[in-house]
Formats: sequence, C-alpha cells, structure tokens
Amino acid sequence: MKTLTIGFLILVTMCGQLNANDHSAADNKITLNLDGTAEVSLKGYIAPVEYTQYNFHVEWDELANLLVAEPEKRYPTSVFHAFLPDKAVSVGKLWQVEEEGVLALLRQLHPNPNLGSKSNYGDSYGLWACLRAYNDAYADIVFRIHAEFTLNGGRFTPSQFTGHLVIDRIREKVASFEMYVPEGVLNFDVRRNSTRTIDVGFCPQIELRTGTQNILQETEFAESITQEEAERKLILRFYKSQQINWVSLEEALALAQTQQKPVHAISIDGPLADESC
Repeated sequence: MKTLTIGFLILVTMCGQLNANDHSAADNKITLNLDGTAEVSLKGYIAPVEYTQYNFHVEWDELANLLVAEPEKRYPTSVFHAFLPDKAVSVGKLWQVEEEGVLALLRQLHPNPNLGSKSNYGDSYGLWACLRAYNDAYADIVFRIHAEFTLNGGRFTPSQFTGHLVIDRIREKVASFEMYVPEGVLNFDVRRNSTRTIDVGFCPQIELRTGTQNILQETEFAESITQEEAERKLILRFYKSQQINWVSLEEALALAQTQQKPVHAISIDGPLADESC
C-alpha cells in the first residue's frame, strides 16, 4: 500500500535563487520538420488505480472503472506538429506546445480532457517542450504538459504528462513517441463533486506510446543535454518555488548562525513540483 510522506523543507531567509539558465544552450540551431502525409499509430493504457488516501478508488465507480478510451488509434503526422518549434532552435531551448494537437492525443486516454486556464492553474498552467539532443539522423524533444480529465461527477488531475517525441530528420517522420504520467508515491488528485472532497492517489500507468521505444538508448547524439537538465529547464517554467535554494535542516541552522538570519520552516504533505497535491 502506498503511504503519504510528510516532508519538511527548510529555507534561510533571502537565500540566493538558482539560475534558470544554469546550463547554457549550444549556439548551433536546427529546424525541425515532419512530413504530414504519414500516419502514426499510438497505443493507450490506463491501469487500475492502486491507491487513494480516502478509498475513492473503491467507493466511487467512476474512478474504480477508469479505463482508456481507445486502446489503439492512428493519427496523421500533422497532430504532432503541435510539439515542434515555429523557428530554428538550439539544444536546451524551450518553446510552447500547441494545445489543439495535445487535446487530440489526450482524447485517446479519456473523452473529456481539459488543459485548464491560468486562473485555475496559476503558475503551473502550460505546455512546454525542449530540444534535448540531435544528430544528423534524429532529434529528441522532451516535453511537459499539465492537464486534467473531466469525470462524471468530478475531475481527475494527473501530476503531469511528460515524454519524448523523437524525429527521424532524414525522412521527416515520427520515429517514436511517448507521453505518460510519471510514477511516484502519489501521481494524481481527484475531486468528487457530490461530496466536495479531494483525494490523492497512485495509478501505475497512464500512457500513450508508439511501438518503438529503444531509439534513444541506441543513438549517439552530436549535441545534447542530459534528461535531468531538460527536466530542470521545464520545471522552472511551471513553478517559481523551484528557483528557491532549498537546503537541509542542518545546513539551514549552520547558515542561520553564520549569517545571523532567521530560519523559515515549512511543513508540506505533498510535492511542490507537480499537480498531485
């Protein structure tokens, strides 16, 4: 059974912020294109919910029976244009993903996706992509998307959707694609309108993908940043709290004594870096 973990974050007042551009991008820019005549087949998966704090997945049929809308679907390549930049970009650069193509893909998982609005999501609203790596043959785009599904009588909000779009640059085709909700102790929250209550839980798989997933492991790129660096750049687009230089309790106490500054202690029962409360 999954259990909630209470976390403690310690901050020394007026600590310096992390630099959002701590890894400078390469100067070399490339243009990313896709041939719109081909089709791409995606398989969709939603595994049974394994855990919720208040047993919503047992007591609420809508959540207990949450299933993928279409296990397999073919798309025109034009749908994936949503993930491409509108101009030449270098490794490490970010751009906004277009909503229409993403909504089309999310409907394979559930018929009622919603990308929200800035008033609902605050800083966490958005759809962003980053060029992680490329060579003459392939380009790897990493992305992060926040969305939710409107259920009958409530709503289901995954922590985030992330994944890769790998482009075959020679043939201008989609070489592979995956979009999924990352695993974690908690990776979604859910609201039930009838009781006006919110629950949090864990679902082991919410995913769309092509059948070819091993290209990145077999490819040597000419220009690249690590997956961790790409994820860091993306998360800074969503959460200002990630720009804070958080330190451990021991470090905070030492700094406070040295700098003669007070310590602010914050207790949280969920992550600050995704939408799973």
